[in-house]
Amino acid sequence: METGLSMWTVVVAAGSGTRFGTAKQYAALAGHRVVDRSVSTAALVSDGVVVVVPPLDVGAESARWGAAEVVAGGPSRAASVRNGLAAVPGDAAIICVHDAARPLADPDIYRRVVHEVRSGAAGAVPVVPVTDTIRRVDGGVVDRSTLRAVQTPQAFRAEVLQAAYADGADATDDAGLVEAAGHAVVAVEGHRRNIKITHPDDLAAAEVWLAT
Repeated sequence: METGLSMWTVVVAAGSGTRFGTAKQYAALAGHRVVDRSVSTAALVSDGVVVVVPPLDVGAESARWGAAEVVAGGPSRAASVRNGLAAVPGDAAIICVHDAARPLADPDIYRRVVHEVRSGAAGAVPVVPVTDTIRRVDGGVVDRSTLRAVQTPQAFRAEVLQAAYADGADATDDAGLVEAAGHAVVAVEGHRRNIKITHPDDLAAAEVWLAT
């Protein structure tokens, strides 16, 4: 694939934050909102950014992000991604999908996954080793050396990702849908600091990472 092909990012920020207790994408993190950090990084490395937010927030977030396309999310993550993909221009060759709840993803992670797609892969995801011991609920320990934790941003050839979402299937992971459609997805090195904000304590951990 040619290095000059257009790349867009869909930042998914449409969750209600049930486990967090409020809309975590709007929580303050070292002086900036979680979503602001995610969108700013995506904008540094993308030709354009689509931000997917709760329907009632589209107006306010559109005013804040004048340079980005802001669209309403759906009832599930997959529906929100689908809405975001619909706003990506048809001439985009590569699409990254990033969860706003990972505000510490840096440009290098984007570059690694995009490089694999530019080199010919259908998709690429950042992963990190699983460090905890994993036990099955019905008994027995899983060999963690065979496991990796998946992060975002994930990058894909635009036509592959659009087709994977076209049938209305539901999934919490974009790469899973692409693999289910018969395409191989490449794993690249992620980073331990690229944590997901799920609970309030995760904000404190993110602030520690920012200070190091």
